[in-house]
Amino acid sequence: MLATRIRQKDSVFYFVAYPAEDLLAKVRFISRFYAEGDKIAAEEVEADDEVGQFIARIESGDKAFQRQLSKAKVAAIKNFYDTAVSQPPIPGTVLLFTSEKLGFDAVGQYDNVGNLEEPRGRYLIIDGQHRLAALHFFRKHHPADAKTMHVPCVIFDGRSEDFATEMFVIINSTPTRINKSHLVDLYERVSWAAPDKKFAARLVEKLYSEGDSPLRYKINRLGNRSKQEKWILQAELFSELHKWAAADWRSISRKSDVRREADRYYERVRDFLKAAEKVWGEAWGSSNYMVTRPVTIKAMLRVCMDLCREDAEPAEGRQQRWVRRLAPWAGEVRNFRSDGFYERFAAKGQVERVARVHRELARIAKIEVKPRGPASDARSRS
Repeated sequence: MLATRIRQKDSVFYFVAYPAEDLLAKVRFISRFYAEGDKIAAEEVEADDEVGQFIARIESGDKAFQRQLSKAKVAAIKNFYDTAVSQPPIPGTVLLFTSEKLGFDAVGQYDNVGNLEEPRGRYLIIDGQHRLAALHFFRKHHPADAKTMHVPCVIFDGRSEDFATEMFVIINSTPTRINKSHLVDLYERVSWAAPDKKFAARLVEKLYSEGDSPLRYKINRLGNRSKQEKWILQAELFSELHKWAAADWRSISRKSDVRREADRYYERVRDFLKAAEKVWGEAWGSSNYMVTRPVTIKAMLRVCMDLCREDAEPAEGRQQRWVRRLAPWAGEVRNFRSDGFYERFAAKGQVERVARVHRELARIAKIEVKPRGPASDARSRS
């Protein structure tokens, strides 16, 4: 097929006007799409296909891709295909990826125009699944019209799965396209993510997956299949931990092994939450109390940050020390009952309420609330 080869810095990719029928035969639909009386079954994604697994998890879990909304979106696009006459039905490019290295033979005197071979397998759709799903249903009802259509496509070939994942994030990183909680999963995978964000994302992952974490499987990642009750959105948890990492980043970045430093920070959060669990007693995890709701979890993480400024080391015996430090919280359990909580901690919104609960918890435990930022970071190292 005829293609234009495009070079940008170290990247090479291709632009193709793909015949609609040929394209539909070469793409993988990894989400289920519906039309009136018809559907496209989701293709099974291999366990080792990290990009396919990630996209499938997003499109099955994010609110923007639930069945009814997906059906309505595909129906709207197909209706546009049906009615568009003077306007091009698919003016924007569809982004495709194959890990195969495709052969390209330049034509004549042109270095950037030539024949591009098709992959042996099928393309992964990085962007454009809904448009191509609508095209599939349009072809069923208007086969003659579909035969005349060409779809503008950009093809990335011969690159790693990390490259494809990064492209997916770049394309979908606006708030209306991909949920913030999904992006946290990828901070370690993308080259442009700030190191402090990668650090915080590592903490979130450990809090979700480690067997000794009090938050194991309690973090809502919007796509995992655990049936357990969730306490806090991954994005909210990440926000708190990133504030801590950013405040301490000058000292963290000087460490020879930042990954080991992430383990140390995880161990501090783990010990703090275990101490808090013991102190709160039956209120911990109870729907009758606000102790393990986002507002209090975020406030407690801020107390954890304050406490670590003065009593993080030694690690030995830390959890027992912190049980003693947090012991006064046990006398405040009644104030954290769900009934009347918002009246007891009146605030203009969640941000102000988290700050108020943070100050109150720190006051009760006689833990100094310290300012955040580079200045406090410098003092913590002295």
